[in-house]
Amino acid sequence: MNDFTVDKTAKTVTFSREFDAELSLVWDAYTKPELLDQWWAPKPWISKTKVMDFIVGGRRFYAMVSPEGDEHWSIQRYTSISPKTNFTLWNAFADKDENPELPGSEWDLSFSEHTGKTTVRIRIYNESLVRMEKMLAMGFKEGTAMNLKNLEELLATLSK
Repeated sequence: MNDFTVDKTAKTVTFSREFDAELSLVWDAYTKPELLDQWWAPKPWISKTKVMDFIVGGRRFYAMVSPEGDEHWSIQRYTSISPKTNFTLWNAFADKDENPELPGSEWDLSFSEHTGKTTVRIRIYNESLVRMEKMLAMGFKEGTAMNLKNLEELLATLSK
């Protein structure tokens, strides 16, 4: 993960990562539940998508599941999609019945390809500083680095 930046004044976290894979494969890894569930949780946790409808106004409702079976649910609502270029979503922790724990955050994910390598840039605006600090205290930076490593390994497998 490159250039992980926290801006408390703007309540944002930004980072990027380059993958040795074509854009269409990286896009699929972010937008198809069967692929997302293979990398979206730091090991030994797993991701379990209950519902995903990748359209503007659609949602992903998923859990990160611990080895002991503890489930931590989140909901994401897609707010804009420009195929293979960018999408935005609203994200919040939730209970198992899809009731969001407010406030949430707004994610902006941009994809670009250059000479067969794809860069993903992510900007997360948090609706509250307290929420952002909670997210960081829960190990967001370290967990995200592990997730992106999982994605790198998955993309290497899928690229063969």
